[in-house]
Amino acid sequence: MADRILVFVPAYNCAPQIGRVLAQLAAVPSGTFTEVLVLDNGSRDGTAEAAIEAARSVTTCPVTVARNRDNYSLGGSHKSAFAHAVRQGYTHVVVLHGDDQGSIADLLPVIERGDHRRYDACLGARFARGSRLEGYSRFRIFGNHVFNALFTGVSFRRVLDLGSGLNIFARSVFADPGIARYADDLRFNVYLLLGLIDGGRKFMFFPISWRESDQVSNVKMVSQSLRTLKILREYALGRRAFREGEHRDIPRESYEFEVLGTNAA
Repeated sequence: MADRILVFVPAYNCAPQIGRVLAQLAAVPSGTFTEVLVLDNGSRDGTAEAAIEAARSVTTCPVTVARNRDNYSLGGSHKSAFAHAVRQGYTHVVVLHGDDQGSIADLLPVIERGDHRRYDACLGARFARGSRLEGYSRFRIFGNHVFNALFTGVSFRRVLDLGSGLNIFARSVFADPGIARYADDLRFNVYLLLGLIDGGRKFMFFPISWRESDQVSNVKMVSQSLRTLKILREYALGRRAFREGEHRDIPRESYEFEVLGTNAA
C-alpha cells in the first residue's frame, strides 16, 4: 500500500515561528506528504491566523489549520491528530513542532530510505551522534544525557532522547487505543516512548538539528524533571500497572478539533 502521510504540527503561542515551519514544508517535493494539519491549542498570540496566512504558500499538499475544542495540552493535541489520522486512513503521522526548533529536512532521508516502513517509530534524537544543537546550554545537555542514561538502565533499551519535536509513527502506534490513557500534558512523549518499549515495538533514533532562538519555552525544568523521574519509577515498579493505568489528570471520551481554514483556492 502506498504511503499516506499526515504531517501534524502542534502549535501553541508560536505566531512568529509558524510561518517558517510552513515554509519548510512548502519546499518539500510534491507527493511526499498527503496532508499537513496545523493544530492550535488555544494560542493567545494569533498563531492560527498566522498559520492560515502562511498556508497559502504551500502548494505541494493540502494544509488544514484547526483548533482543539478544549485545552488538551501537547499530549492531547497528539491524540486529536492521531484520531484524525485513523479516520482518514493514513499510514503514518509525522510530528513537527510549530515553534521552528526542528527541521523537516532531517526526516526526509528517513523516508527516502524507507525506514518508516521498517520501524513502528522513527524518533528524532537531539543527543544522537551527528545531531546539531544551537542555543542549548551545557547544563541542559548534561541533564538530558543523565536522563537518557537512567531510562536506558531501567528499560534495557538504548534511549537517546525522551521526546523531541520531530518524529514519524506508523499506524501500529498512532492507532493503539492504549495511547488515550497517557498523560495529556508535556509528559506524553515519555509515556509514549515507554509504551513503545513495553509493547516490544521496533523503533530507531535518528540525528537531528535543533535550535533555540526566538522560541519561548513552556517547560518548567525542575518540576518537569521530577515528574519525569516519577514516571520512570512507576514503570520500574510495575509494568502491568503502568501499561493498564490511567495517567491523565482529566480523562476524556474524545479529542476533537474544529477547522479554521485551509490552503484550498
